[in-house]
Amino acid sequence: MNDWPNGWTNDRGDRNGRGGGDARPEGARVMRHVQRGQIPQPAAPPRGPVPPQQSQGYDDEYGRGGGNGYNTGQVYGGGDSPPRGGRAPRSGPAPDWRRRIKLGSITLIVVLLAVSIGTYFWADGKLKREVDLSKVIERPGAGDGTNYLIVGSDSREGMTADDKKKLHTGSAEGKRTDSMMILHDGSNGPTLISLPRDSDVEIPSFVGSQSGKTFPAQGRRVKLNAAYAEDGPELLVRTVEHNTHLRIDHYVEIGFAGFAGIVDAIGGVEIDIPKAFKDKKSGADFQAGKQTLNGEESLAFVRTRYAFAGSDLDRTKNQQKFLAALASQTATPSTILNPFKLYPTMGAGLDTLIVDKDMSLWDLGQMFFAMKGVTGGEGKSMNIPISGSNGGNLVWDKAKVAQLVDQLKKDERVTVTGN
Repeated sequence: MNDWPNGWTNDRGDRNGRGGGDARPEGARVMRHVQRGQIPQPAAPPRGPVPPQQSQGYDDEYGRGGGNGYNTGQVYGGGDSPPRGGRAPRSGPAPDWRRRIKLGSITLIVVLLAVSIGTYFWADGKLKREVDLSKVIERPGAGDGTNYLIVGSDSREGMTADDKKKLHTGSAEGKRTDSMMILHDGSNGPTLISLPRDSDVEIPSFVGSQSGKTFPAQGRRVKLNAAYAEDGPELLVRTVEHNTHLRIDHYVEIGFAGFAGIVDAIGGVEIDIPKAFKDKKSGADFQAGKQTLNGEESLAFVRTRYAFAGSDLDRTKNQQKFLAALASQTATPSTILNPFKLYPTMGAGLDTLIVDKDMSLWDLGQMFFAMKGVTGGEGKSMNIPISGSNGGNLVWDKAKVAQLVDQLKKDERVTVTGN
């Protein structure tokens, strides 16, 4: 007689569930139907004490372990449990790197523009626009290209007694021109022409820069630097234009202190000195060979004249050589893109730089890069052609000077040779 309820069996060894009273298979009654794409949710835990954890294995409906290493209570890949390591998955949208890069680029451009504009106005405010070329009368017609008159003066403005002693400048009042050059910047490359200070020139009629009074021509022939000493930059420009018949577009002048300061700011200028020389008046004492000159040594190098048999002509060649090397070594990315070198260099030069009233920073930059082009092989450097001397003054070769000026006006490649 079977004492079990109707449809049950006492065969506990029957693990397939035979003997059920229901017509449906037992699996259909126990397992919930799960549609594809759905993750089954775990059932709510029963109230009351939690039964002890069963050993891993396959459990039948009575909770007995089969010992085969699997647990039917775990659904792999489901649930909200954190991954190994204890970190929860990052929530929210993924970062928009394209937008971040765009914003970063815009910010960088704005900062660079702000710095550039600030630097421009800072530098522009330092320029001393003191030379008024509108006071120059009877000017030659303009030609192609741009002509700069570059003047190195012995101005001691802003120098202390120790500075004057160190740089061997002396303490003379006023200022004179130690060097004068015409730089032509055109489509056929730059041409740098030195005008010796001892050049024999005629002082033409002119209008006084301070008085406004007209002084008629008297046929006076003097050394070129006497024009500057008599009435400053305006008379110097007038005298150069009258004797060369070449129009000067811009005037640039730098003094002793600014010249030495620029050299020191860029860490010195490397130059090759072919022959040793010494000059007590300028403080020069150089050995032959390649060497890097500091500000003090550079000033002595370009001012030396008594150590050379050729006097002023040899000095102008040294001045050309050094200024071209200075421009070449200053207009480099390592200086322009380095604010720790750029600002001291600009500050040292602009503090003593005197230009004409129409000179812009763009014009100044063009001049600087044209000077660099002379060293880079894009242009030519020369002395103005000399035919002889008269009482210690150097006489220009009128025929060669006329040919040179004609080539410059037409912006042709210069074929004339100088001394």
